[in-house]
Parts: sequence; C-alpha cells; structure tokens
Amino acid sequence: MAAYNVITIGDDLLRAKAMAVRRFDARLHRMLDDMAETMYEFDGVGLAAPQIGISKQIVVIDVGDGLVELVNPHIVEKSGNVLGLEGCLSVPERQGYVYRAQRVLVQAQDRFGEPLEIEAENYFARACQHEIDHLNGILYVDKLANPSEEELAELEEE
Repeated sequence: MAAYNVITIGDDLLRAKAMAVRRFDARLHRMLDDMAETMYEFDGVGLAAPQIGISKQIVVIDVGDGLVELVNPHIVEKSGNVLGLEGCLSVPERQGYVYRAQRVLVQAQDRFGEPLEIEAENYFARACQHEIDHLNGILYVDKLANPSEEELAELEEE
C-alpha cells in the first residue's frame, strides 16, 4: 500500500507555493522514500510533495532510467519547444497537450543538502518541468495547448 494518498484537483493545497526545505535529516529521507513508494504504487513517473498535501519543495521522478530526487529544485535554463501529451496523478483519468521546453538545466539539492545540477532532455525534461510546476501551484491543465491538425499528425508519426 502506498505511503501517502494523492490529493486531486480542487484541493487548495495544490495551488499554494511550496516552501523551501531547510532541514536535511532522517525525516526528509523517510519522506523521499515514501514519496517514491507512492509514485510507483500509483504508476506515476513523478510526484511533488504538494500532491500529497505537504507544502515543501520536494520532487521524485523516474521516467524509466532510475529514481531522481530533487529538493528545492529550480530551472535555470530552457531550450527548444515541444508539444506533448501529459497526465497527472492529481488530475485522474485526464490527459492534455502541453508545450514544454525540450531541454532544461535544473539546479537542486540532494537528500543530504548537497547541490546538484541535472541536464534533462525530452521526456525527462517534461517530467522535471511538470513536477517543478507543482511546487509553484501550477497544474498541467493551466497550460493546455490547442494543437493544430498538423501538430497532432507529427506527434502520431513519432
């Protein structure tokens, strides 16, 4: 059973700006472990602390290349612009098209407070942007695109 319940759209906690993490202790480590367990249990590729009702800048992501933990993350560079289909554990049974940067540079801290920098591209970049948006009270449904027929055809060819 998942460690946390995922809150869904309509809950005000999803719209609040998350606070920075200041203590890198056993409690944070347990939270990161429990968030990863919850993400996997719900078949997600990412989970932000606000989605479990905790207003802290904490994100876990696994797009199939292993677990990535980001504490106090922020995007410092973006490049490219690609359209993609997104869903969200906090917006169940819905999907929509969103434009995101193709590549991002993320600065964050690890579970011990050590600085880290991650260059993310394609799907991993999309997941980073999606989860970091949660830390700012933004949901993918706030960014829905209205793609043209040509753009949709290009997506189907990929």
